[in-house]
Amino acid sequence: MMILQLISFTAVMVLGVLVVLSFDPLRQVIVNGVFGLSLVVLFLVLQAPDVGLSELVVGTVAFPLVLLATIARTKETQRPK
Repeated sequence: MMILQLISFTAVMVLGVLVVLSFDPLRQVIVNGVFGLSLVVLFLVLQAPDVGLSELVVGTVAFPLVLLATIARTKETQRPK
């Protein structure tokens, strides 16, 4: 079990750094969704399935959808007519 925890912590750490280092907003949303999914795996490995389920709904589904909708609306208003 210790090896699985180490792998999960490493994946969360690497993906967190990748979210910060992404400059393109669309790419950052996608990496953030994968980061949320890695947090779900980490919470399941740490035997916290209720927190993992909450993170699955909010961090992997809801938050990226809100960000994608925001990016789409701001790009529509910035286009020259």
